[in-house]
Amino acid sequence: MNVTDYMSESDWKKLVQFSEKLETPCVVINLDRIKKNYLELKKLFSPADIYYAVKANPHEEILKLLIDLGANFDIASRYELNKILALGITPDRLSYGNTIKKAKDIAYFYEKGIRLFVTDSKEDLKNIAKYAPQSHIYVRILVENTNSADWPLSRKFGCHPDMAYDLCILAKELGLIPYGISFHVGSQQRDIGQWDDAIAKTKYLMSSLEEEEDIELKMINMGGGFPAPYVVPTNELSEYASEINRYLDDDFGDERPRIILEPGRSMVGDAGVLVTEVITVSRKNNTALQRWVYVDAGVFNGLVETLNESIKYPIVTSKDSNCSKRGEVILAGPTCDSMDIMYEKYKYQLPINLKPGDRVYFLSAGAYTATYASVEFNGFPPLKTYIIKKKNGTKMLSLCRSLPYLTVISRTVRRIPCTFSVLLHRDRHRQ
Repeated sequence: MNVTDYMSESDWKKLVQFSEKLETPCVVINLDRIKKNYLELKKLFSPADIYYAVKANPHEEILKLLIDLGANFDIASRYELNKILALGITPDRLSYGNTIKKAKDIAYFYEKGIRLFVTDSKEDLKNIAKYAPQSHIYVRILVENTNSADWPLSRKFGCHPDMAYDLCILAKELGLIPYGISFHVGSQQRDIGQWDDAIAKTKYLMSSLEEEEDIELKMINMGGGFPAPYVVPTNELSEYASEINRYLDDDFGDERPRIILEPGRSMVGDAGVLVTEVITVSRKNNTALQRWVYVDAGVFNGLVETLNESIKYPIVTSKDSNCSKRGEVILAGPTCDSMDIMYEKYKYQLPINLKPGDRVYFLSAGAYTATYASVEFNGFPPLKTYIIKKKNGTKMLSLCRSLPYLTVISRTVRRIPCTFSVLLHRDRHRQ
């Protein structure tokens, strides 16, 4: 696997040097990559509004960067809300994008100034009317046939368009403001045509409500779904934008409603690398051809999206540059749980001379890794996150870790030309 297919050679060298003395496992994030991703998405989908899905990676430095760039934010819980509000953002740049929410949390969001809520059920809508009166409502519809997404999001979220129609009517009757329709075609969606089907359904629903009920919806929330670069190839983001904008033009012409996008994986995925270390290499019998390679990160501490081998991360090792022969491996994690196997069916080819202590790097691991990691399963601590950023021309590093206190440690590390600013604080938010 060629690392330069996923990042520049100079960025790779910087990352290896940067992480050389760091304790593994850890995630290293490049803020410059996130900035480029945001600006590209904003340009390709102008004038759409970008609501970053905080659950993908809620690290404070990422949030600060996106706030400064003008992003809005999709919030899944009161804990995410508290975190983002503490950074000084105004509530008009936030939406409550979780269809599953307690009445007291609806009231809490409303108290904090949030006026944009998603729904997909009558009971939830009634709670919003009671605890967040006169708020703007958008209804999430079910999107079928999303098997082309590596991480499908159908079934649990959304409702049939017929029910969405009724919910918009009920919202108006309850004194709420029916504002729009949302959908999500599935995370890491490789079939661009899925947006065509979803947009067509949304157009029909919006037209029917305006013609038959005098309810004019003004917004479409198209969720996320744009891919990060993993092993399974996808089209470039520019191709997604070209086709999706064409679908919108075909259905809405010059009367295109407000468009909201909720990127998560595509915003931060390729900005992160999960750095791990080989614990041991073994074979299950004397004639076994396949090696088992155990690393210090696994399904329960950062790689949960390898369940069912759904997300296939690009993997490189510290032995790649001087490797003359490779062989198939089964990759597994460190815990005492038989489910802690990342890849067994999909056969990665890793160097034959791989041994304990060697580094194994999971590329495109900036999204849904640290936030998915367990807090203390088998006693392992939460996955640490290090941030590479520029400050006054100097490379800086910050460490986010789940601990019951806040402290700041600054030090200079030999052999790495940068100052390390290490921030330790709570970060227990998960999807």
